[in-house]
Amino acid sequence: MNFSIYQASHIGNRKYNQDRAAYAYSSEAVLLLLADGMGGHLHGELAAESTIGFFAEAFERDAQLRIADPEKFLAETMRHAHEFIMAIPHDKTLGKGMPGTTCVAALIQDGTIYSGHVGDSRLYVLRDGAVLARTRDHSMVQQWLDWGMITAEEARVHPQRNRITNCLGGLDTLFYMEPGKPVALQSGDVLLLASDGLWGPFLDEELIKAFAAKPVSGALDSLIALALEREDGKSDNVTGVAMRWGDSETAHDTAQPVCHILEIT
Repeated sequence: MNFSIYQASHIGNRKYNQDRAAYAYSSEAVLLLLADGMGGHLHGELAAESTIGFFAEAFERDAQLRIADPEKFLAETMRHAHEFIMAIPHDKTLGKGMPGTTCVAALIQDGTIYSGHVGDSRLYVLRDGAVLARTRDHSMVQQWLDWGMITAEEARVHPQRNRITNCLGGLDTLFYMEPGKPVALQSGDVLLLASDGLWGPFLDEELIKAFAAKPVSGALDSLIALALEREDGKSDNVTGVAMRWGDSETAHDTAQPVCHILEIT
């Protein structure tokens, strides 16, 4: 498989960084992950780290060359992470609120991307100057937009745009992972996983332009810097994982699955 990949995070103007990200690959599969924790310091970090850890362990176990059933792998791993977070005792020393996290995961195998998400961390698939696919936020503002109560521009700047309706560790009766429609990748396609701190300040056209002009590392670093500038002292944690797929990218081959979890300092 040939791809270039890069992940980065900035604490923004928060006291703690509760975003987590990782990627892993075998000789026939690639997994991209991003989680945005919530529920008070340490609670959110624990939920996000646990989710990333569940996926990394599952991939290492199951991706001996390839995942037998990509869609089942994503759904079951997401459910197991949710159940683990639900079982975490509420410890007041960890901070206010119960642990919870968003999560978006993308698995690439046989040139096809399979995905699933919970909450408002997004996956974008960019191709030929357009957004080919994008996840739908699990949020009140997204519901109001779907119902025609607000416009897309109003949704983009709405003060409650970060209030989500679904997360890992949330009410069990409301939890669900929304699977994405499988997409056959083409050479040159870009995948972007983004926390709301990264996608929030930008129009889709700006994301497209950023990755059209630079390698994924330079594009992601530039977007993070610009997100911090635009939020002007009010920035959330800003995190992304970006990958460009295609024959002109770096070849990756490995006898055993490899995992790179982003170090958050």
